[in-house]
Amino acid sequence: MVDVGAKTETARRARASGRIRMQPSTFALIESGSAKKGDVLGVARIAAIQAAKHTADLIPLCHPIALTRVAVEFTLDAAHASVTCTTTAETFGRTGVEMEALTAASAALLTIYDMCKAVDRGMVIEEIRLLEKAGGKSGHWQSGP
Repeated sequence: MVDVGAKTETARRARASGRIRMQPSTFALIESGSAKKGDVLGVARIAAIQAAKHTADLIPLCHPIALTRVAVEFTLDAAHASVTCTTTAETFGRTGVEMEALTAASAALLTIYDMCKAVDRGMVIEEIRLLEKAGGKSGHWQSGP
């Protein structure tokens, strides 16, 4: 692990997103809340939060972080039969929360896949990426369009 002991504690925030594409019939199940396994987006939201809290257990050499906030938003796009997940992770500490936001988005999308795989094994998870990070010595960074 990188030594962060000498770093100044600051407010830190990161946002990440990803998308899952599926068949229109699968999208309809999610949108209507009628998937066999239950509330797909509700369970995916909990999975994202849990994943953010356990990032250091999953990613080697990642610092354990006391998160102060994890937010999860879903955007449903019927025209493209896709769901986009955007996550925000925040802390007040010595290291950033980019990995927590990325892990949260990944876990949410994997949960959607798991809950719908019985009806659609061809779903595609794509475009998992960091959207923005703020705080720390490197300051603010935001991805391009």
